[in-house]
Amino acid sequence: MTDAPLTDWIGREETLADTIAPVPVAALRATLDLDPDGVAPGTPLPPLWHWLSFLPVRRQSEIGPDGHPQRGGFLPPVALPRRMWAGSQLEWRAPLAVGDAVERTSRIADVVEKDGRSGRLVFVAVQHEVRRAGEADAAIVERQDIVYREAAQPGAPPPPPTPAPTDAAFTRRIEPDPVLLFRYSALTFNGHRIHYDRTYATGEEGYAGLVVHGPLIATLLLDLVARELPGVGVTAFRFRGVSPALDTAPFHVSGRREGETVRLWAHDAAGALHMDATATVRG
Repeated sequence: MTDAPLTDWIGREETLADTIAPVPVAALRATLDLDPDGVAPGTPLPPLWHWLSFLPVRRQSEIGPDGHPQRGGFLPPVALPRRMWAGSQLEWRAPLAVGDAVERTSRIADVVEKDGRSGRLVFVAVQHEVRRAGEADAAIVERQDIVYREAAQPGAPPPPPTPAPTDAAFTRRIEPDPVLLFRYSALTFNGHRIHYDRTYATGEEGYAGLVVHGPLIATLLLDLVARELPGVGVTAFRFRGVSPALDTAPFHVSGRREGETVRLWAHDAAGALHMDATATVRG
């Protein structure tokens, strides 16, 4: 740890290299209940599946109590105990495929401290550019927003639910069982204990069950587009987490096309919004 202001991390960069391998792509297809066969070099990479690359590989001795790598390094050493991926904005400028050698350059774009209803908050914005190795132009440009929160207060009431839209043209019911959460955690090498350690999730972070990964919900939303609008290409996507989805009940991913955009959302059976998203499409 360091006593330096968190804003000193703004502008820090790192570059990682990887290869888009067929086995993780086939495994994610299986996890999403799709046919895992036929993933060969040259297979187009679906939108958001670059999250299978550039994994946070750290030694076991460098893992913090929440299962994430210890604070510091590239990301600022925020002392708040609860960390969540709050949302992202992405743009696809060129296709990627299985077998491509790729690079990701990441930069801390902003660090903002605020006081919210649940106490102190720190928002960290990270700008990513993913490109084929040796190419100057980015294939994917992504802004990722991470939020750090104070520990949950025992007995504190949950915030009131945000109602989801009710005009879906298509929807799919998702059963977020622990096996689904474990498989996605394994594929993304995500050690955050809220996704697989029920005792930690309920006792330490105050959730009522295991938490469904925000990136998994986002991936399921774009998978819904692929299922319902075959042949449509996604050129941009933004999503914002609104409330956690838990493994204690099914949830739904829903959407409606509106010209060149597809409005997407995830919600529970009572109509409470988990995630709000919009995809820009062509075709």
